[in-house]
Amino acid sequence: MTQAFRIENGGLINRDKKLSFKFNGKTYFGYEGDTLASALLANGVHLVGRSFKYHRPRGFFGAGVDEPYAVVQLYRNGETEPNIKATEQELFEGLEAKSVNCWPSVNFDIGAINNFLKIFLPAGFYYKTFMWPKSFWYRIYEPFIRKAAGLGVASTKHDNERYEHKYEYCDLLIAGSGPSGFNLSSIFFLTVSKSKGLSSTPCTSLI
Repeated sequence: MTQAFRIENGGLINRDKKLSFKFNGKTYFGYEGDTLASALLANGVHLVGRSFKYHRPRGFFGAGVDEPYAVVQLYRNGETEPNIKATEQELFEGLEAKSVNCWPSVNFDIGAINNFLKIFLPAGFYYKTFMWPKSFWYRIYEPFIRKAAGLGVASTKHDNERYEHKYEYCDLLIAGSGPSGFNLSSIFFLTVSKSKGLSSTPCTSLI
């Protein structure tokens, strides 16, 4: 396997174990010990993303956690993970990744039109632009902004992975099981029960 942008000897890779992976639908090859970033560079892939606001073409800038542009959507085992830095992702057999913040592709991004309209898009322009007409907010402005915001796409499927830490979220947390805490929890439960037509028997779990 010849790679014009890789040195012939040295490095921390295992040149005896070749790995195949896909980036933006195209198959490439790298070695065990490569990161996604080093494998892409070795294959001559330099355009990996687009800038957030003006969608200008971006390549690699850093070599680790400091990399601001090479952010990809990662796919494996039927699952997906957004906003992975290519400089931190170790290469493995069958890895699939795609550029984010671009459509329909990183090479031809419709959003790049923002770069030509930059004179009309100064910093903070959105604070006044989306104020009127008021009826447009929920049907036009908000859906458009939500679609354009962020980089990768979070999966809505159940996550089958096991993690060392778990974070729980609740609508209301009452700390303390004294009279005040019990009274507050009872009031909250009764209020919710009436609004939803549930049983009025309070059932509380206090910490």
